[in-house]
Amino acid sequence: MPQTTAELDEALTHAAAAGFTAALVEDWSGAVDAAMTARLAALDLKSLPVRKRIRTAVLTRLAILQPHKLAARRAVLFLALPVNAALALWLLARTADAMWRAAGDTATDFNWYTKRAILGAVYAATEIAWFGDDTPDGCKTEAFLDARIESVMQYEKLKAGLRSACPITEKSSP
Repeated sequence: MPQTTAELDEALTHAAAAGFTAALVEDWSGAVDAAMTARLAALDLKSLPVRKRIRTAVLTRLAILQPHKLAARRAVLFLALPVNAALALWLLARTADAMWRAAGDTATDFNWYTKRAILGAVYAATEIAWFGDDTPDGCKTEAFLDARIESVMQYEKLKAGLRSACPITEKSSP
């Protein structure tokens, strides 16, 4: 596995020439997810509120990518091609799942899907914002992520309010 951005760029060039770019991007994404999971396992996430666990997971993954920011941007551009849409969705879903599992999520109902879909959207948007963040400490990215998480929390509050105002009762079968 390439260790430096230059090695990764060279590997991407060779892989593209041989038609193996998708496999390389998939393997690299998996390696970043594994490194993120290992770093998060070393932290005491369970003592944090859920929003801080997710924030920590997103920022940890971006910190791992930081030395390879140009290569990460190229990988995202590759995944943005219509022919790679299925792979892009698969990798984003795998990353969101790794983040939720590291955060201690144990949902097995429909919530499992919605949590990962929402986090996937938050992560993808945050990664795009990160590409344009030229601050040395990443404060623009952190502010962007915090605003996305707050938006999700407002949505969840709205849902809870609607549920309590309009309780749904199950219909009995005839």
